[in-house]
Amino acid sequence: MSTDVIPAEPRAERFREWLFERPETTERHAGPHASAAAGDAPQPWWRVMCLTGVDYFSTLGYQPGIAFLAAGLLSPLATIILVLLTLFGALPVYRRVAAESPHGQGSIAMLERLLPFWRGKLFVLGLLGFALTDFIITITLSAADASAHVVENPHVPAFLVGQELWITLGLIALLGAVFLKGFTEAIGVAVVLVVVYLALNAVVIGVAAAHVAQDARVVTDWTSALTTQHGDVVMMVAISLTLFPKLALGMSGFETGVAVMSHVRGEPTDEPARPEGRIRHTQQMLTTAACIMSCYLIASSLVTTLLIPAAEFEKGGAANGRALAYLAHRYLGNTFGTAYDVSTILILWFAGASAMAGMLNLIPRYLPRYGMSPEWAGAVRPLVLVLTATAFLITWVFDADVDAQGGAYATGVLVLMTSAAVAVTLAARRAGQRRRTWGFAAITLVLVYTTLDNVRERPDGVKIGACFIAAIIGVSVLSRLARALELRTTEITYDGTAEAFLRDCARRSIRLVAHEPGARDLDEYEQKVRQVTDDHELPNAGDIIFVEVTIGDYSDFESRIDVRGEVLHDHYRVLTVTGSSVPNTLASLLLDIRDRTGVRPHIYFEWTEGNPLPNLLRFLFFGVGEVAPVTREVVRRAEPQRRRRPHIHAG
Repeated sequence: MSTDVIPAEPRAERFREWLFERPETTERHAGPHASAAAGDAPQPWWRVMCLTGVDYFSTLGYQPGIAFLAAGLLSPLATIILVLLTLFGALPVYRRVAAESPHGQGSIAMLERLLPFWRGKLFVLGLLGFALTDFIITITLSAADASAHVVENPHVPAFLVGQELWITLGLIALLGAVFLKGFTEAIGVAVVLVVVYLALNAVVIGVAAAHVAQDARVVTDWTSALTTQHGDVVMMVAISLTLFPKLALGMSGFETGVAVMSHVRGEPTDEPARPEGRIRHTQQMLTTAACIMSCYLIASSLVTTLLIPAAEFEKGGAANGRALAYLAHRYLGNTFGTAYDVSTILILWFAGASAMAGMLNLIPRYLPRYGMSPEWAGAVRPLVLVLTATAFLITWVFDADVDAQGGAYATGVLVLMTSAAVAVTLAARRAGQRRRTWGFAAITLVLVYTTLDNVRERPDGVKIGACFIAAIIGVSVLSRLARALELRTTEITYDGTAEAFLRDCARRSIRLVAHEPGARDLDEYEQKVRQVTDDHELPNAGDIIFVEVTIGDYSDFESRIDVRGEVLHDHYRVLTVTGSSVPNTLASLLLDIRDRTGVRPHIYFEWTEGNPLPNLLRFLFFGVGEVAPVTREVVRRAEPQRRRRPHIHAG
């Protein structure tokens, strides 16, 4: 009998450790939203541009086809309007976002700072729902378009034709498997993919433009058809203004561009809190990427509209979801066309990898800090499984159809852009920059119109976003309730006076009195001492130290505690503390005092009056309420050994 058989329990334990491995123990999952400290050293801005470009530039694979389906012969004009909005709307907004969040926090963090308490956190949860919509649809849409390039290639085996759904699911499964194994972000790979992809697109567009120049009739036929369908130029522009929201996919990538700025190399003179060099280089990166993409969008829309029959753009047509690939095969042959297909498939797949890495860094950035995620949400692999399963579901619902997913993708992109515009408008207003405030407000109104029009025409994005928001808020609330009795303190510091109080009392016994401050006059403290000594029959009131907890942001789950000591009315010693929850703050303080002094402190409470249910709800949402029993329960859970727990008295 072999002695090499691994017992079932150790194998299961090893699997559990592998599954719940934390990102801080490995660098293999660092993504574009991770800090540069987690992985590679800062890079020149043009290399980082390629990292965000796998998301931004890869939309050329499907954008021309979606644009024609949305605007028809007006596609080039609607694209020009889209480019103007990009250069004079989205770009200024995100240049300001880069200046306000130089470490890659993005517009969501800006709004979190501008909107405090529960109002801000619920707003952030809503934005996270649309951010996840954006990233998940990036994965499913990119994989679906990659499968379209696979099946339309003339060299592909016949048995794969018509199997777009299964090919898409296979690409998503491969993506999930890579992240389960461990994915090290390689900016070098992104640089190669982007450079090759943009070069091949330049060749295709250049050759197509040459055919247009050789056969001027295609331009004449197009302008004649435009005049027949839409009348004069003014009418064309007016109609294009109503159609361009459907082309909003061409503006994707700005949020990712800001998120990766932690990888951008700054200047040696940069201050850590305000790295001006990194900000300047990131703004240069955003501007260059927008200009490059704008040129490609206009040129690709023009040549595909002029040279591809309208029927080929429709579902089942050879140019559906792959307009530039259609031109590559038609004018440059199947060998070049196959090379173009391979390049497109790779960059689309890498765009999905970028989106997955983005979510793996975005979710742990907010939800655990709010106390609104299960314990496993801080690990990479469980999240990969959940996100991959979600991508499977969305792919199945949309049947791997690129056109059908365009609305959902555009909604996610536009909601994030609109929120960014709102954030920079509020930031400019707070900074007293009146002209910029009005300028950003105008951009916000345009983006609001664009978003609402897109939602009206294609509500799928709102439905998916609403599902994500409902799931996030539902899981978050349940998690917050389940973790309400945890210690929530990240760090405790004491000033000199507070340390002196503890050193003096530790020689005898440490007796703390939980006190809700009022007027803080002499009579208030004298009455409290009489009450405590009578209720608990204390022989000596001289050792009493009052502890007064002030609630800061009660919506925060974790907080840092600064303990300050002061002597009031000549002889009453008071420790003042600020925290997000009275019971959790007191429990953390008691355990820390025990560890610092080696003495188990006593704390005395007055029972809370009134109905216990409202008091419990006040604790859960506002950090006050049932202080005595909740403090005792938090201490009990944090310290399993009864003989080591601080003494808690209530009377």
